Amino acid sequence: MPPTPPEPQVPAPPAGPGVVPPFAAPPTEGRGARLWLGLGAGALAVLICCGGGGTAVVGLAVSNVQAVREQGRSVTDDYYRGLAERKYDQSYDALCDDAQRRESRQEFERRVAAEPQIDSYRVGDVDTVNLTVPVSVTFSGGDRGDQEVTLAPDEQTGAMEVCGVS
Repeated sequence: MPPTPPEPQVPAPPAGPGVVPPFAAPPTEGRGARLWLGLGAGALAVLICCGGGGTAVVGLAVSNVQAVREQGRSVTDDYYRGLAERKYDQSYDALCDDAQRRESRQEFERRVAAEPQIDSYRVGDVDTVNLTVPVSVTFSGGDRGDQEVTLAPDEQTGAMEVCGVS
């Protein structure tokens, strides 16, 4: 006769009330400290990354505003220096493409030559929001006037250009 297979073991019934487990609770030594240390290290890493990125964004914005101010004052000065020195081609070259399309170089030179001659001028601070520059002008007859130059970035180079004077 072949040997009989052993009978399957039936698990013992669960322990009843009042039975003590082999340990009171799972061990927790150091778990809280390690958790808080890990969270602190992660927060520090996020702070360093985001703080550095935020600083870079702020720095870029500030340098961009300074560049717009510098270019705006420079191109406005070039435009008015050309008018004051009767170097109208210099003033025409400071104009944006739209202004140059509206008026040819010869038309521009005829128009500004017929206007009162500029003796001196003072370029004000660039309004970086509206891209305008106030200019105080003194004409050859002694008359004074305030003009406002409208700026626009060149589509190809991004440099500021004079797009209108009012």
